[in-house]
Amino acid sequence: MDVRNEMLGYLKGRDAGFSLEQKFYTDPDYFRLDLEHIFYREWIFVGHDCELPKTGSYLTVQIGAYPVVVVRDAQGGIRAFHNSCRHRGSRICSGEKGTAAKLVCPYHQWTYELDGRLLFARQVGPDFNPAQYGLKPVHCESVAGCIYVCVADDAPDFGAFRATVEPYLAPHDIGNAKVAYESTIIEKGNWKLVWENNRECYHCSANHPELCRTYPEAPTATGVQGVMEDPEINELWRNCETVGLPAKFHIAEDGQYRVTRIPLLRGAVSYTMSGRPAVKRPLGNRVSGDTNIGALLLFNYPSTWNHLMADHAISFRVLPISADETQVTTKWLVNKDAVEGVDYDIDELAHVWIETNDQDRRIVEENAVGIRSPAYQPGPYSVEHEGGVMQFLEWYTNFITPRLEGETVPLSRVA
Repeated sequence: MDVRNEMLGYLKGRDAGFSLEQKFYTDPDYFRLDLEHIFYREWIFVGHDCELPKTGSYLTVQIGAYPVVVVRDAQGGIRAFHNSCRHRGSRICSGEKGTAAKLVCPYHQWTYELDGRLLFARQVGPDFNPAQYGLKPVHCESVAGCIYVCVADDAPDFGAFRATVEPYLAPHDIGNAKVAYESTIIEKGNWKLVWENNRECYHCSANHPELCRTYPEAPTATGVQGVMEDPEINELWRNCETVGLPAKFHIAEDGQYRVTRIPLLRGAVSYTMSGRPAVKRPLGNRVSGDTNIGALLLFNYPSTWNHLMADHAISFRVLPISADETQVTTKWLVNKDAVEGVDYDIDELAHVWIETNDQDRRIVEENAVGIRSPAYQPGPYSVEHEGGVMQFLEWYTNFITPRLEGETVPLSRVA
């Protein structure tokens, strides 16, 4: 049996209340199908508008086999291109971030304008037409300060996602924020294990002492069931709406993204050890930094989850590296005018999630070791606590199955 049909058979025969078969978490061929049918066809979160503060600012990202560069052009727009020279394919921008007047390939100095046009190619002959060799564009969209790209030739509609999440994100004004701190870790586990761990707090009390000072373990906070009936959450929603902040739980029809506000524990207003604000200057201009608006949670499969409070925001980016390695990048955003050492202290700002990320890394890696055992077989989820995990796998199953059955979308090819 070929891998595609084997994978389809497992998906169609799976019990929704149980984890996946071993190969979904370990097999390189299954991983390749995940890349082809999910990461190469969907909008992937890459970073924030504020990371590109001026003309020529760029950031790079690796999405599976695709190196991508995202750049601020001369008109102030944000564009994305395949980070591959049209001469012999060399990567053009190797740094994670930088600023360049033009995009110049370091190999033979082919030079591109910030809009992708080829400007200069040395000694290529009189019949060479530079108009035919501009950088290959990548679909790029920005919503309320968050940048997404899609490497498929035909990108899915972005409009519904934008219309849903922009009213929630806009009051935090992260387009005008700055990244105060950034951390990237490699978790030695499949990308789905990273997401499954994120989608429940069944493990929190035993593993996350710092986070549990402020973040609720209640399934209604992390999961999807019972949230509409939770009285504490409903009270927060009413309070937020009185100051013009959208707050109610919303989930996409296909389950791919959801957004809501949740209360933090014991009156906390921020993810700090004390629960007090980590930043003196509020993130947006709608509420003061010590106003209790809880935390805005945004989840968007397959690449990002986010937490936004009155004083700062945190974005998490998930990118698969291999069947058993996943890159997780975390960025802490604060008011652009906040001064380190005056308005905030990096350790206080980042401590809770640095510790939590490292704890989650160890959890995922131990999970991965156990799953590789020949004795592994799918186990049952907690109906009470792991509804969010089951919802993630429901989305995964429903998303990839029709594509495995033959629905096709052409992929961009690098030169």
